[in-house]
Parts: sequence; C-alpha cells; structure tokens
Amino acid sequence: MTVWVGTSWKMNKSLAEAERYAEDLLRGLGGMELGAVRPFIIPPATALSTVAEVLGSGSGVLLGAQNAHWEDHGAWTGEVSVPQVADAGAQLVELGHSERREHFGETDETVRLKVAAALRHGLTPLLCIGEPAAVRDAGGSAGFILDQAARALHGLTPGQLSRVLIAYEPVWAIGAAGRPAAPEELHGPFAALASAYGQQVAGLLYGGSVNEENAAALLGIPHVDGLFIGRAAWQADGYLRLLETAARTAALRHRAGSAPTTTS
Repeated sequence: MTVWVGTSWKMNKSLAEAERYAEDLLRGLGGMELGAVRPFIIPPATALSTVAEVLGSGSGVLLGAQNAHWEDHGAWTGEVSVPQVADAGAQLVELGHSERREHFGETDETVRLKVAAALRHGLTPLLCIGEPAAVRDAGGSAGFILDQAARALHGLTPGQLSRVLIAYEPVWAIGAAGRPAAPEELHGPFAALASAYGQQVAGLLYGGSVNEENAAALLGIPHVDGLFIGRAAWQADGYLRLLETAARTAALRHRAGSAPTTTS
C-alpha cells in the first residue's frame, strides 16, 4: 500500500527559498529508504518550474499545484489552467481547500469541474474536504464530508475515481488557530470515507496540525493512507524527518501485517 506524505507551502517562499528547499530535500532523500512512502510537495505557482528543474524526473517526489481553473484557456484573468501547471511540471493538483471555499467562493460544483479538468489532462486531483467545528459539535462530520466528496466526484468513472486522492482536513484542525485532532475524533470520519471510497480512490489522507509528535499515531488510524502536512513541513529538514517517521511506521505496519499467525 502506498503511503502518501506531502505538504503545501501555501503563499510562502521566494524563488530562491523554493530552490534551496528542493535542493535540501533532494540531498536528504539521497540517503533515505522510503519504502512504500510517496512524497509530494505543492509550491506556489511561481515556483513550480524552478522546483521541477531542481528535482528532475528521478527524485520520486510528485510535484503539485495549489489550484487550477477548469477551463483549458480563455479570458480568466489571474487564473492558471491545468495544462499550464502541467507544463510547469505539476503532476498533481490540490483542489477544494477550505481556504479556497471560504475566501474565494469555491463551491462543490466548481471543485467538481476542476477535478474533471485535472483528470482530463492526466494529473492527480488531491480533493480536500472537511467540516467546520459547528458541524463536528452537532455530530454531523461524516455526513458533511461524504456530501462534499460525492458532489466533487459526481459523474466520474471507476477508472477516473481510482486516480483521485482525498484529503480529509477538518476546518477546526487546520491553520494557525487549528488544534490537533485526537485520534478517536478521526475514526468515524475515516470509517465513513473508507466505506464509501476506500477501495475506489488512490488514497485517503489526513491533514490538520500534523507534526513530528503525532504523525505516527495519525498513520496508525484505520484507513489513513497518508498525511497532508502544513507548517511542520515548510522547512526541508522538518519534512524529511516526517518522511522518515512515515517510512518507519509503514515498515512496522507491513511487518505486523505479514507476520505469521500462530496458534497454541
């Protein structure tokens, strides 16, 4: 099973800072055995081609864009298209993040159009879903995120769905004001997602105040196939330590799963 571990830099890093991060990451990965772990990084659009050039094609690191329009070209001032981010080196597109929904008017319908555009051009959509605190407190987390996912993925064929990553990022757990989720708070949402999509999508990821202290525990939650990390991975050394943690956890899980069963 692939364990996805990635980070989005949001609106951070100059070209020089992005280049330095990519160089440090490449150096650190040179002596690391990742096993089943698949790393990905999502720089701002301005740094995509720079980071792509540093990483090259043999690094094993997927490169992503933080957003892309659903149209291939046209009079969409300030936007970038899926073909444009692909041309700059992106292989993955982050879509539907709660910040985009809250501050830029994204809807389930526009997210659906963007997911379809990414798939149309051979990129991996990373669909972000998550509920606000009021929904969690009312006990509606599972229903809310399943509805978000269903609307964004409506109309996809099984083959298309198999190329989608879903990142569950509860709104109350992300950002500077977010609080880390306790593992028991995530069991229900991930059980619901696994029941609906676990055998159909490429992976179910968790994101929200992930750090070096809680990464292993989060990866131990049933149905969690990876982590989508924020601030804790904005420096290359922090990201590399998290990749090491993920690789160790994945190896232990594999050994436990493949151990022979004994009877007395």
